[in-house]
Amino acid sequence: MSTKPGGELPPACDVVVIGGGPAGASVAALLAKQGVEVVLLEKARHPRPQVGESLIPHVWKYAEQTGAAPLIEQEGFVSKAGGITVWNGRIHRIAFAEFGFSRPALHVERDVFDELLLKHAESAGAQVFQQVAAQQAELGLDRPRVSYLDRRGGDAREGSLTCRVVIDASGSSALLAGQFKSKRLIDSRMRFLSLWGYFDNSRFVGADGRSYPAADIGKVRPVTFVTSFEDGWIWHIALRKLTSVGLVINTDRARAMDKAERERFFLDTLKRAPYLERLLESAEYVEDSFCERPDYSYYSTRLCGENFYCIGDAASFVDPIYSHGVLNAFYNAAMTALAVGESLKDPSRRARHAQLCESRMRQFYGFSRSLALGEFGGDGVDAELVRRFMRQVPKVELELMLAASTMSERSENFHRLARDAGLAPHAARAGAHFMEGLAL
Repeated sequence: MSTKPGGELPPACDVVVIGGGPAGASVAALLAKQGVEVVLLEKARHPRPQVGESLIPHVWKYAEQTGAAPLIEQEGFVSKAGGITVWNGRIHRIAFAEFGFSRPALHVERDVFDELLLKHAESAGAQVFQQVAAQQAELGLDRPRVSYLDRRGGDAREGSLTCRVVIDASGSSALLAGQFKSKRLIDSRMRFLSLWGYFDNSRFVGADGRSYPAADIGKVRPVTFVTSFEDGWIWHIALRKLTSVGLVINTDRARAMDKAERERFFLDTLKRAPYLERLLESAEYVEDSFCERPDYSYYSTRLCGENFYCIGDAASFVDPIYSHGVLNAFYNAAMTALAVGESLKDPSRRARHAQLCESRMRQFYGFSRSLALGEFGGDGVDAELVRRFMRQVPKVELELMLAASTMSERSENFHRLARDAGLAPHAARAGAHFMEGLAL
């Protein structure tokens, strides 16, 4: 990957994007396509490990906007058929084919997927610099200044560049929210962390509720398989070569554990979890693949201003049970590219564009939060904004989310929001199918 391995950073540009994940790469591509001079700073070197391998069909319309859709198709990621959950012993399934999507949902290796998006941003015209970490953004100047640490070539060199707009897509490190002291963790009862790792040769679950050997992944479409257990829930996502398996648990459950203890807890839990022990019976755990991410479910109270935008995980994050992470990144990128592009053309309206963009992002956050956690009204969620968003969402997409929400018994409130919004989704499509059992 070229991405300026030894090139000098320019002293100035129109927009600095901090972070080269799906949100940063997408907004950089969209702005570069508009002719905006974009510099993207990524602290790591791609490909780099990342979690969040399940994508729902909604992502394609955003991938078309950025121009990345053909590249995603050519990569040949695993197409998935739907989802099956075992939640408190009750089994439900949804099938994407019943909702009329013309393109599949995917299981993607995030290191490959994210690098693909970053390369595409560069091919669209963005100047991409990897191993260059943004340290601070001074926003109170006529032109914002971003200070960085350039670690390319083994040495660490400090530098800075000025711009007209800073877009923070730095992920959970949330650079601007840290500067603003605006990052808020939600109610501790709903605060989670995730523990995950990868397995070789795991069986996977098909749409018919049967399990299949890993070698059949190119012949039978898998589902994303989720099961609850006494401390949280578990995902099982079959990829082309490996399988991603992770726990989402309340932070309090693992607070006193060090990393080695958490890894043992992770592996022991999988051995005891219903169905997982069968899927992993002949699988081999990939040593050194264990990862963890704390502080699931947070939000920032400041998202957009006249010369800054916070997008993707740098703006908010919720329990990812419904695969909304990458979708949130794409949606934020699309809204921000529109607002920034118009603001650069007519600076007199930049405050208004920032206000509208923030409102849209809060709508989406509230939608995801209400869907995933079954709660709203507080912790950064405005129920009226969620109802407005529901009225704007294409009917088929809302019905899929309503169906998905019934699978975890978390989202009675989510259905109530839809009713309060005056929506009458198709009764059959807005519910998941009950299954008597699985043949794993």
